[in-house]
Amino acid sequence: MLKKHTKGLSFLMAILLMMTLLSGCGGSQPAAPEAPAEVEAPAETETEADSADLTTDVVIIGAGGAGLAAAIEAHDAGKEVIVVEQMPIIGGNTLRATGGLNAAGTSSQEAAGIEDDADVHYEDTMKGGYELNDPSLVRILADEAGPAVEWLIGLGADLSDVGRLGGSSNNRSHRPTGGAPVGAHLVEVLRTSVEDRGIEIKINTKAVEILKEGNAVTGILVEDNKGDTYQISAKAVIVATGGFGANSDMFADYDASLTGFGSTNHPGADGVAILMAQAAGAALIDMEQIQTHPTVVPEKGYMITEAVRGNGAILINRNGERFTNEIGTRDVVSEAMLAQEGATGFLFFDEGIRESLSAIEGYIRQGFVTEAGSLEEMAELMDMDAAVLTATVEAYNAAVAAGNDEAFGRDDMPRTLETAGYYLIEVGPAVHHTMGGIHISPQAEVLDESGSPIPGLFAAGEVTGGIHGGNRLGGNALADLMVFGRIAGKSAAK
Repeated sequence: MLKKHTKGLSFLMAILLMMTLLSGCGGSQPAAPEAPAEVEAPAETETEADSADLTTDVVIIGAGGAGLAAAIEAHDAGKEVIVVEQMPIIGGNTLRATGGLNAAGTSSQEAAGIEDDADVHYEDTMKGGYELNDPSLVRILADEAGPAVEWLIGLGADLSDVGRLGGSSNNRSHRPTGGAPVGAHLVEVLRTSVEDRGIEIKINTKAVEILKEGNAVTGILVEDNKGDTYQISAKAVIVATGGFGANSDMFADYDASLTGFGSTNHPGADGVAILMAQAAGAALIDMEQIQTHPTVVPEKGYMITEAVRGNGAILINRNGERFTNEIGTRDVVSEAMLAQEGATGFLFFDEGIRESLSAIEGYIRQGFVTEAGSLEEMAELMDMDAAVLTATVEAYNAAVAAGNDEAFGRDDMPRTLETAGYYLIEVGPAVHHTMGGIHISPQAEVLDESGSPIPGLFAAGEVTGGIHGGNRLGGNALADLMVFGRIAGKSAAK
């Protein structure tokens, strides 16, 4: 066993480090991460530099949520595990997740008096994906998301707050108390569990090839930060690197309409592992299905969590008017946003919503929020017609009171907007999630072009395709990576 040492970085230090790397991601100009969450940072277990070949039972490419979940499950099944991560910190896009983790039938829902079940979660996911999803994968997602939440709670996660994100029929998006950002919290919980088990994570280590003998996978070739390459031989390889949302050339190749778009992704979401798996015989699916997130701060690139709208915020244009169902699916809301003057809109909310969601405090600290003590003051600050803005808010409050949004059909309006002060954040769409990727079986086996599993090769998380169809529901990404990360770990261990 190589000698190890542990280095703890604060979450803010990790975020700042990621921001310095943004301009260096080849062919892409990804956006900055979300406002820092107030949780302890994920620490890294970094091995000393050594270019000697290694051997293990399971090697995992990627130390985001899916990779860490897979590592824990494979270890707990009695296997030796090595995780390699090309970035200098662990967590990947999971660090940036704020909205929540969708799951039905959980103890947290029961405690809140929420009636929900996996069948409704399944139906919402299929509908949200325009029925382009693989039903067998969606069935597993819906059935196993609840157990995944309970597993995370057992590891020490706080998933007690339950809200609703766009496209869901029920409140099922799990996050920490007070609506705090969920992703960094889960990375910290998983990192602690990995560390407690003595699982080795090799940061600054890039997988460059999946090795095979005949049709069977035998390990990977990696490159360290000095440019030296070596092999990690393994009985099973799990690809858990995330999607290609940070690779502007790649996503524009699959959807030319996204040329020039920014991205909410961290620079490690470069799609290289998808091409590497394809070179090893993997089939790809749904690569043209790419999702934009409608509420990203222009030029800054910070994504504003969907939970702000889920907790009651509305979207208005430069005239002070609503223009869409705020909790519609992300593609629909993005399209409506692009149709507005300036191709942006404004999230509008009041003090009640601010108090309901602690994630908003980070946006205020970052300087993204315009604050006013009254609607008239807000209209003056934003050069809007005060009468129009007032009429918009009054009409929405009347719809909340009536339980019927005749204007746009919003069916979840948890509160009125009548508690001063008032707040605005300018937002617009950016590339957020790539629904396509490596084709997998329900056991997270990587499939070849004939639909047969490639022996020893598995994948989980955003690097895969087929689960979300034509559009991913908010909250389903974390469900996906936790459910199939766990499955990949168990399958690889077998």
